[in-house]
Amino acid sequence: MSNTRKIIIDDIEVEVDPNLTLIQACEQAGIEIPRFCYHERLSIAGNCRMCLVEVVGGPPKPAASCAMQVKDLRPGPDGAPSVIRTNSPMVKKAREGVMEFLLINHPLDCPICDQGGECDLQDQAMAYGVDFSRYREPKRANEDLNLGPLVETHMTRCISCTRCVRFTTEVAGITQMGQTGRGEDAEITSYLNTTLASNLQGNIIDLCPVGALVSKPYAFTARPWELTKTETIDVMDALGSNIRVDVKGREVMRILPRNHDGVNEEWISDKTRFVWDGLRRQRLDTPYIRENGKLRKATWAEALAAAATAMQGRKVTGLIGDLAPVEAAWSLKTLVQGLGGSVECRTDGAKLPAGNRAAYAGTARIEDIDMAQSILLVGTDPRAEAPVLNARIRKAWARGAEVALIGPAADLTYDYRHAGTDRAALSALRAEAERDGADGKAGLVILGQGALTEADGAAVLAEVQALCAATGAGLLVLHTAASRVGALDVGCVTEGGIKAATEGAEVIYNLGADEVEIAPGATVIYQGSHGDRGAHRADIILPAAAYTEENGLFVNTEGRPQLALRAGFPPGEAKENWAILRALSAQLGQTLPWDSLAQLRQRLVADHPHLARIDHVAEKAGEALPRGELGQAGFRTAVRDFYLTNPIARASALMAELSAMAAARDAAPLAAE
Repeated sequence: MSNTRKIIIDDIEVEVDPNLTLIQACEQAGIEIPRFCYHERLSIAGNCRMCLVEVVGGPPKPAASCAMQVKDLRPGPDGAPSVIRTNSPMVKKAREGVMEFLLINHPLDCPICDQGGECDLQDQAMAYGVDFSRYREPKRANEDLNLGPLVETHMTRCISCTRCVRFTTEVAGITQMGQTGRGEDAEITSYLNTTLASNLQGNIIDLCPVGALVSKPYAFTARPWELTKTETIDVMDALGSNIRVDVKGREVMRILPRNHDGVNEEWISDKTRFVWDGLRRQRLDTPYIRENGKLRKATWAEALAAAATAMQGRKVTGLIGDLAPVEAAWSLKTLVQGLGGSVECRTDGAKLPAGNRAAYAGTARIEDIDMAQSILLVGTDPRAEAPVLNARIRKAWARGAEVALIGPAADLTYDYRHAGTDRAALSALRAEAERDGADGKAGLVILGQGALTEADGAAVLAEVQALCAATGAGLLVLHTAASRVGALDVGCVTEGGIKAATEGAEVIYNLGADEVEIAPGATVIYQGSHGDRGAHRADIILPAAAYTEENGLFVNTEGRPQLALRAGFPPGEAKENWAILRALSAQLGQTLPWDSLAQLRQRLVADHPHLARIDHVAEKAGEALPRGELGQAGFRTAVRDFYLTNPIARASALMAELSAMAAARDAAPLAAE
């Protein structure tokens, strides 16, 4: 029996899967159907009626194409294919009627509405609206909701498509939004007027087809046609979410998600979306040199000469921070090793083996979560470490996957079996797996950095690899630093980790590593974008570009190289990271053999060919690690405060407010039962 079915849509014959809805079948035929409530990644509501089509030979009224499947269509006479019409007079009249009803109560806010210029209702009113209203009664008005500091509401504009309700309950896993009332009394509201407690809530701004939910920080600052739009990559976590950065003049005005089914689907976390105010504050825009215990402004020539003098003939160590692109990490490695020094990117002390890609990048891909029937989380809280990945695990759980956790209990927005908190629980699970063998279920183990940063991190990794081997499960190592996998790929490691690298170092070249405490004694050269911990400890500061201000290569947690493109220019005299290192190498008489980013990349991919395959996850080879002695301690998670994990986030006033709100929520007193 064929698993496709022929249907005719507007005189175009197509073969489609009978399980598709009519709206999906029309899209396959290249015909766009207007819609407000339907969204590919949410359940079907069927409540806006904008997507009406005519089913020939069916009922004498139009059908909602989002709620009817191809297999529900009656065949034509003598078994001929079913016929759908999307542009007949019946359909046109029906859609115009729906649009007229939608506009009865909709306010004339277009001149002052932030959605103006990118509004689904505007676009579809152009196609199906009339130029006058037959309605003479006063328009209905609703009270605005307080959803917190991120989402601004104008509920009078709401058309009750319920996309926000479905997103928060199905994807984000919170239950604070719903619809009450019937008929003209129906309204979207929040439970007991609570603000939203999710780090994915900003996505409802993109989902809202009208101006009912708009971005509070972006409100009234720019119009979409004034913005320069750049497609780039996010570095707030190691997922490598695809984003679009919108710039007006020299300032980033907003950050939006791009669709990428293999990485972030079309969601981004609130930190990714709203961190842009941190790009304006605490910026380093001129070089500094410390004299008599105080930093003073200097010229580039002075700062580079001082850095070169400090480095010459002394033991140099390079530290690579969490937000550095691969080109900068490789440049620093080439320069420092040329001076006989060492570099280290595992600044949190993670026991990740260099040169073993199957161990530090895992064997699985992010999209394997979708098909997994069992998922084991070890030493990780994905809701804080990678919220978009957590939403993907929730989706797998909703489809029936069994989730287990070894580590501290946390609210992950889905049910899971808590298998224990310590190394003993992991050993027991591994022993059980080796005894019983694979159970035929597609399995996945997600290993967090909290499990790898302890002294026995290498033994934990080996134990997890043994567990994966016994069950046939894939391994996904969930990193917390956007630069980590790329820096490991190009070999920015020292035998013995950060302790061995910094021991006895006379000069530490700090490439944006702000999470590290550097002991007194060594001369510190700090190259970074923000006046954070690294700059406070520095003797020489070289101001660099942030992730939106230079082209760079980032490799995400699954080992997928992705290109970040420059959206704006760095402030003041700050320069691109690779260019600073190239200029410094000339001062040191160790000139790096490239004069442009293109030449640098040619050298880079000659040494590491897999980095040339952008957006492709290469086969990850590597031996299983030798088993070691496991400690007794419980696992801990790597991220304590989701909103303040890097210097850009710590410079953001909005992230500080969200962090304080989250802390207050966690400390809320409970009434005695």
